Amino acid sequence: MKKHRLLITFDAMRYPNTGLYHFGKSLGKAILRNNAGRFDLDYFLYPGTTEFDADAVDKTYLKKYNKFFFINKKKADLFHFTDQMSRLKPKKVFGSKKIITIHDINQVHENVGADKLKLYLKKLGERIYPCQKIVAISEFAKNDVLNYFPDIADKISVIYNGADKLKLKPGHQPLYKPSAPFLFAIGILSPKKNFHVLPALLVNNDFELVISGLETPYKARIIQEATRFGVADRIKLTGPVSDDDKTWYYSNCEAFVFPSIAEGFGLPVIEAMHFGKPVFASTHTSLPEIAGQAAYYFNSFDPEDMQQTLINGLQHYYDDNPAGKIMAHACRYNWDTSAQQYLKLYTDCLQDG
Repeated sequence: MKKHRLLITFDAMRYPNTGLYHFGKSLGKAILRNNAGRFDLDYFLYPGTTEFDADAVDKTYLKKYNKFFFINKKKADLFHFTDQMSRLKPKKVFGSKKIITIHDINQVHENVGADKLKLYLKKLGERIYPCQKIVAISEFAKNDVLNYFPDIADKISVIYNGADKLKLKPGHQPLYKPSAPFLFAIGILSPKKNFHVLPALLVNNDFELVISGLETPYKARIIQEATRFGVADRIKLTGPVSDDDKTWYYSNCEAFVFPSIAEGFGLPVIEAMHFGKPVFASTHTSLPEIAGQAAYYFNSFDPEDMQQTLINGLQHYYDDNPAGKIMAHACRYNWDTSAQQYLKLYTDCLQDG
């Protein structure tokens, strides 16, 4: 019996040190591990992507003209668009089943303005409606989608992301090594990450704060707040870091702090939990759903309230030693489980009339 051919888009892996890069790499590898010959797979990649070079999978590379049309030369029976803004648009694909993964509608929570939000939702709808199945990466993201597209309720389901369990290389030292106990945060330096509220956590203690991630003009806001609280000498903005450095920071930090106000999932939270670390997160968007009772939460961004939350949380962590429970929670998010759920969805979609 002839196998169905699937084309899965991972063209958003163009930029390392982004969430979509790690999502694509991890999910792509997990699908290959779990496919077991079920489907003929073809990965749609940005030119120059090398992460799957050693893998036995067909590869199709993005062409400039794909913005306008796509010729299904390999006769894929199903297309999976793994992010909502894939450069290959569902409406450009004809005669095949289609699935799309929606990571978030963060624009709703970032106050981008009515006109920009309206335009974004119009573009999102153009990608959603040609698809037979829609996946959200959290219940929160699903509810956001249904708030604006209630007529797709019978098509949408949730498949949680996995989270890689990073391993610290023996003897590895990061390019920047803190000289004192430190708090760690990671993510692109953008307003939605809300990192400018973190310098207040250094008041009345000797902690350092290490923030890693792609830098934007928002960096100046973080430095401004650090100066205002008189702690600029204890804050290090490293820029993007290697996976080994990131792993070292997770493994050695006193706590992971993540005050983001817009997350579809919040992968760094689970990565930190794999090391049994206390995680301090905001109560916004998907974070309480993903982190559950294994995290401590900033109920507001008032400096004194955040400081007290950190003090109380660390005291609880030291007294109760919940590291084992935190690691067990992190293990719930497994890429192999995610891949198996996607593979089942592919089968279900292909079998539907």
